Amino acid sequence: MKEVIQEAVKLLEEGQPCVLATVVRTKGSTPQKSGAMLLVRDDGSGLGTLGGGCVEGDIWFAAQEILRNHGGPEFKDYFLNEDIAARDGLVCGGTMYFYLEPFREAADFAEVGQELLDAYNGGEPVALATVVNVPPGVQGLGAKLLLRSGGQVSGTLGDPELDQRAMDLCRQVADVGNIESFITDAGVEVFIEGFTTPPTLVMVGGGHVGKATADLATTLGYRVVVVDDRPEFSNSERFPYADETVVTPYDDWSSKVSLNVNTFIVVATRGHRYDDMALESALNTRARYIGLMGSRRKSLMIYQRLLQQGVTLDRLREVKSPIGLDIGALTPEEIAVSVMSEIIMTRRGGNGGQLKMDDWFLERSAEKVARMVNA
Repeated sequence: MKEVIQEAVKLLEEGQPCVLATVVRTKGSTPQKSGAMLLVRDDGSGLGTLGGGCVEGDIWFAAQEILRNHGGPEFKDYFLNEDIAARDGLVCGGTMYFYLEPFREAADFAEVGQELLDAYNGGEPVALATVVNVPPGVQGLGAKLLLRSGGQVSGTLGDPELDQRAMDLCRQVADVGNIESFITDAGVEVFIEGFTTPPTLVMVGGGHVGKATADLATTLGYRVVVVDDRPEFSNSERFPYADETVVTPYDDWSSKVSLNVNTFIVVATRGHRYDDMALESALNTRARYIGLMGSRRKSLMIYQRLLQQGVTLDRLREVKSPIGLDIGALTPEEIAVSVMSEIIMTRRGGNGGQLKMDDWFLERSAEKVARMVNA
């Protein structure tokens, strides 16, 4: 997504038009979810993806038609019926909703786009609200409102009540880079997306589990910061992909690292005494997730000491310990999968349950086959 926005800004600064197509809503099973982007250049080339297949092909064609005919923004829905799914080799049965927006001059998007890129690169988080659909005859399609984390607002959606509703959601998504949307009673749809630094894993403890967890987090696209009080366990040779390796005592490690809300902390040092100090320091941060490795007995001992130090019970309830999802993990690599699964669940809003269909679906399929055989 960052690359798509970066390319849009670059094209506009060079005076080249383009169309940005965004998945703004989905229903059911679809190849991409809200937030997926495809940028179509004036020469017909593109960057990004909406999921491939004929869906992307049709949106690509529509974007080229907008450029060719100097058209305005468009909202499109696409039902992935059985014929489309079979044609593309997909097993989907949902609906995708797209917003296609042409940019022809730098004033259309370059300034806003640069603010989004600045947020990606560590600047102030922002959230962008866009009117992506309106009823026939209603004005305002494409109106934008940009909210910065400090509360400053640029632009308007054209109605004070609409602006206020959008700003309330913008505040929820800016710091963590989430996506929200709403449709008013009048049929106006607003798409809201937060922009901030990529999610960051702070691995406090560079031992075997820490190494496996940091390795996996990198593969998943997280920035990685490693903290250990031993230079041999926190260095660029052991963690060549890490954005930062910090060697510092555990009792005040959080003051040595720059953290924001889009940060996920895993405490897994070499012993109870160090975990105790490392967790206490982690509780001074705004991190979205704090997890403590170890048994229930060890965690409770640490909790009791922190309660005596004045840490509130509500704050301790926010700590994930024992850490991870219960998948029966034993090896450091398996434990890393358990830990990162819980972090992904926290970030994406999952519930950790199995996706397996219940027997009702299988029985229904069997009945359908039986009817076909007996027909």
